Amino acid sequence: MLTVARRGGFASAAAELGISPSAVSHAVKTVEQRMGVQLFARTTRNVALTEAGHRFVEATAPALKSLSDSFDLLRADQGRVAGLLRLNVPRVAQPLCITPVLPEMARRYPDLRVEIYSDDTMANIVTDGFDAGVRLGNMIAQDMVAVRLTPPLRIIIVATPSYLAARGTPEDLADLQRHNCVTYRMPSGGVYRWNLQDKGVELALETPGSVVINDFVYARDLALSGLGLVYIFEPLVAEDLAAGQLVEVLPDKGIQEDGLFLYFPQRAQQTPKLRAFIETARALLPGI
Repeated sequence: MLTVARRGGFASAAAELGISPSAVSHAVKTVEQRMGVQLFARTTRNVALTEAGHRFVEATAPALKSLSDSFDLLRADQGRVAGLLRLNVPRVAQPLCITPVLPEMARRYPDLRVEIYSDDTMANIVTDGFDAGVRLGNMIAQDMVAVRLTPPLRIIIVATPSYLAARGTPEDLADLQRHNCVTYRMPSGGVYRWNLQDKGVELALETPGSVVINDFVYARDLALSGLGLVYIFEPLVAEDLAAGQLVEVLPDKGIQEDGLFLYFPQRAQQTPKLRAFIETARALLPGI
């Protein structure tokens, strides 16, 4: 039932579970009949949780996750790290702290599968069935365990030398208003304001631009294309800066975020698959 809730349909849940859609539908219907309440609202196109279904998922997800973790502990007692490790990861974090780790994970733990779910929203990793998530430190709830995956990260403004030669190099924040700035659509629907600083004061600036994107990583491609100014995490463009393909603009105006962290509930920190990921990340990722 939790898989149906997470995947939003019987067919997609069946594909993940390796059984037929009719078997999934029958199992859900059996639970509903025994409970005497409808857990899913069904249409010809999709399946969605009812209010009672939401309450049921929130109540049962932690217990079922704990049961799954217990099976993983039994496997570990037999010398195996196995099962499925599900991570909820924003796209910007993937090249910085996930991609470098996965090949070594596959080599060390051949019986373990890792599922990376790209998600830029503030997901509830417990009710959504994830083992852990990755977010900036200031976005993580205090009741979660947080393990650092990156050092603090600078966010900077960059552009190509050719763009700056044609349009001029900004000398102060006011100059940004006459440039083509790539802007970001947030998961909430609003347009992100560039967070910059001036004389120690942090500011949120609206910036003009001809292109709006919702992928922080894609901004690098647009910067390299010469489209305009891009606001981006420094490690994503470090090689481009070193090669001279991009130039940092207004370097004293950039801000520093606390960095990216793996986070998970207290009860999950002893699971072998999560410990395996943390140990591998610590061995491979610089500066943590």
